[in-house]
Amino acid sequence: MAKLVVVTGSSAGVGRATAREFARRGYRVGLLARGAARLEDARRELEGLGASVCPVSADVADADAVEAAAARITGALGPIDVWVNNAMATIFAPVHDITPDEFRRATEVTYLGTVNGTMAALRRMRARNRGSIVNVGSALSYRAIPLQSAYCGAKYAIRGFTDSLRSELLHERLNVHLTMVHLAAMNTPQFDWARSKMVRRAQPVPPIYQPEVAARAIFFAATHRRREVWVGWPTVRAILANRVAPGLLDHYLAHAGYRGQLSDERQPADAPDNLFTTVDNHFGAHGHFDAQARNRSWEMWTSRHRDAVMGAAMLLGLMGLGALVRGRRN
Repeated sequence: MAKLVVVTGSSAGVGRATAREFARRGYRVGLLARGAARLEDARRELEGLGASVCPVSADVADADAVEAAAARITGALGPIDVWVNNAMATIFAPVHDITPDEFRRATEVTYLGTVNGTMAALRRMRARNRGSIVNVGSALSYRAIPLQSAYCGAKYAIRGFTDSLRSELLHERLNVHLTMVHLAAMNTPQFDWARSKMVRRAQPVPPIYQPEVAARAIFFAATHRRREVWVGWPTVRAILANRVAPGLLDHYLAHAGYRGQLSDERQPADAPDNLFTTVDNHFGAHGHFDAQARNRSWEMWTSRHRDAVMGAAMLLGLMGLGALVRGRRN
């Protein structure tokens, strides 16, 4: 029987692309998101690929709703093999312009939504002693940037939660694989409907990647024993640079962090806002940055072919050492 994946936030953006990637690979798919109309769009799309699909409209911030959704999906499609926590919400604004309710909501969706999904998945995987849980992180899980304090805080929290739980699973010798995929800027509808209090319209910081790049990384992480997968050179650069010179990055982002996240367009007064209620539209996986977005990431190629890359690096190292020895003899 085909395996089953559940993807949260699967009606649009990275979640939509991820659901499509698993369906293309022969998986049955459970779709979990708030937007009923977009869930129906996704269901039709995946069934067109030959997948068995169960869409459930639910708010991941509600633990009981997530548990009920998991029960409904397993009742319709069978046991869960992979669970992908992808749902998120953000606010583009400096801290002093964000209300306590807005901070709470972004945290409940992005962080607690991941906790709720993980717990629902574990209740089912623990009994079978197998399964894979993928928590979608970000370069911002390691290096926070201005204007996205609520989102960055939630992504940091997801990384701490994941690391803590991973140790517990190892202690219990439970055969459930827990992994994170850290993404760079993605061309998704996030920038069309996220709440913003800025004068200019928000944009992903270039270079931008298509959501299919993230989807392939998430599938890879779910089916290979990797602790983390980093997607995109900006992710690698941000994580490593923050380890070396975090103070220098603070000063750099005080200037570049504003400029890079804001386009030249003015933010419309009637722009959609999905923080507290779903936006009634039919957005798919992509945002409106197709002309700038990349379809490939060399960092993902090296992750997928890690053994070959390490072997080539060792071979080059040995060749260099041999050349050095010969040179010294001469």
